Amino acid sequence: MVSPILHLPDARKGWPDQQLIGPLSLARGRLHEFCGAARVTLGAILMRHSQGPVVWVLPGWQAERIYPAGLTEFADPGRIIFARARRPEDILWTMEEALRSGAVPLVIGEVLAPPGLTPVRRLHLAAETGAEAARHADRLAPLGVLMTPGEGGAQGVETRWQFWPAPSGSTLYERREAWGLRRLRARMAPVAEWRVTGQEGRLALHEARLP
Repeated sequence: MVSPILHLPDARKGWPDQQLIGPLSLARGRLHEFCGAARVTLGAILMRHSQGPVVWVLPGWQAERIYPAGLTEFADPGRIIFARARRPEDILWTMEEALRSGAVPLVIGEVLAPPGLTPVRRLHLAAETGAEAARHADRLAPLGVLMTPGEGGAQGVETRWQFWPAPSGSTLYERREAWGLRRLRARMAPVAEWRVTGQEGRLALHEARLP
């Protein structure tokens, strides 16, 4: 069964939430965290339900690069503006400036370690400022996503989601995909876990029991 839990829009702000998977959604004008081995895939899934361009900030000093064609099953990689930062602090600065501008509805930043509370608060404030700017320009309020390794742990994020690959039952004749999704943190919802399955680009959300 699919969990009925849905993050409702913040009535004080009036900003619509962004769908993630099924009934799960993320509040706009805030900063969220994706962690786990398949966090880049979760970012692509989020793009699938979003609109407009995406600013994706990467550590430019690393040899690893995102292969854009690998995202096409879930989203159009042509929407992504890749920004390669020269220093770790430049990743957060670039995210902050992109969010504050309100010019793009989704800003993603890959960091090597979870940032502390102060930079997270700055990103929240930048997202809220950008949301007001977007409102005046009749655009969607921006949403920020920090991608962190392992189980994450950035302080003060609105929500934290862990995503990892799982046995899919795929065969030579039928390609299937599966992942585990765990909500590790949310202001208004408990820790929860789901199994996500995919076939021919269609995703399904199933409840799972926490160990």
